[in-house]
Amino acid sequence: MRVLRLFALGLLCLSSPAFSQEAAPEAVDAAPSDQVIDPAISTEELAYRLIPLTKDELETAAKAWLEIVKSKTKEISERQVEFLNDPSKATDGNHQTLAFAVEERAALFERFSMTVDALEQKGGDAALVAELRAYRDSVLFNETILTSPKAIALAFMSWLTRADGGLAVAMDIGIVILAFAALLFVSRSARGVARRWIGRVPKISKLLEAFLVAVVFWLVLAVGLLFVLAALGVNVTPLFAMIGGASFILAFALQDTLGNLASGLMIMINRPFDEGDYVLVGGVGGTVKSVNIVATTVTTPDNQVIVIPNKNVWGNVITNVTASETRRVDLVFGIAYEDSIPEALDVMTRTVAAHPLVLSDPEPTIRVHELSASSVNFICRPWTKTSDYWTV
Repeated sequence: MRVLRLFALGLLCLSSPAFSQEAAPEAVDAAPSDQVIDPAISTEELAYRLIPLTKDELETAAKAWLEIVKSKTKEISERQVEFLNDPSKATDGNHQTLAFAVEERAALFERFSMTVDALEQKGGDAALVAELRAYRDSVLFNETILTSPKAIALAFMSWLTRADGGLAVAMDIGIVILAFAALLFVSRSARGVARRWIGRVPKISKLLEAFLVAVVFWLVLAVGLLFVLAALGVNVTPLFAMIGGASFILAFALQDTLGNLASGLMIMINRPFDEGDYVLVGGVGGTVKSVNIVATTVTTPDNQVIVIPNKNVWGNVITNVTASETRRVDLVFGIAYEDSIPEALDVMTRTVAAHPLVLSDPEPTIRVHELSASSVNFICRPWTKTSDYWTV
């Protein structure tokens, strides 16, 4: 009897609606929230609200934004037709009102474009995306062609006086100028600190010191400019990507320049000469005036300025005439065959010994060198300080 009761209870449960009907699947609501299609929403907020939306929700939102911009475009077109049919209504005030409407529509188009871009990124229908963008481009193109010069001028003047238009751009330009001036001051201060710090390093060449100081100056300036641009809302990430891509092209296009750069660094590090040294290199002799990353500038004794690529300098034999503290002066004198050789030697010896710039150690060399066709030639080789070489 108890078994029959349980069996009857089971039949009643199976016959009830809760068990006889299949669970209906939850309906997916593809309609976006009202905030996503609110014309007053900021672009920053819209960017965040578009992130979680699905492809279907974005498609609905894009179509809703299409209706919004279409309605605003229709309003603008009606006003333009009104001005065309009744020129008396084309007053400055009405043109200003029209300009404000165009600016409002531009803001709506910006949000419309953000939604369409999000739809494309999440795999939306390519044909629909192309259709939406074609509508936007067509509206802007045709309005630009049909707009009168007066309307364009008024719209431009209105934009100039707006806090979020020309005034904002002027403020940003002013900030950039002030920031650049501040960066110049900071960079020059950093250059001065770097020069004093590097100057304390023993046995560092003036060329390497000048190069390192210049690197500090430009590095501080470049990093500071990137921070300023980032603070103004400029996305500097594409700039790094562009530099990375262009570096490969520049590496091939500037092979000779890079070779000069590498040679310049080798000159600065190995210090075969320094500023103010008299050198012979590549068939050119002169005093080193400066060395930058690509070339060495020397001044010849007759005051010619010669610029030599660093690759040619480092790839040739370098003779540093003024590297030593002392230098020998090589002189040749001749006397006639009928003159006295001992007397000539005595005169040269006394003259060299009396010269205030000639060093006694090492001793000068004075002797007969050769018997030429018409004279007896003597060599006179006194030693002097390198700085007094040309005077002696």
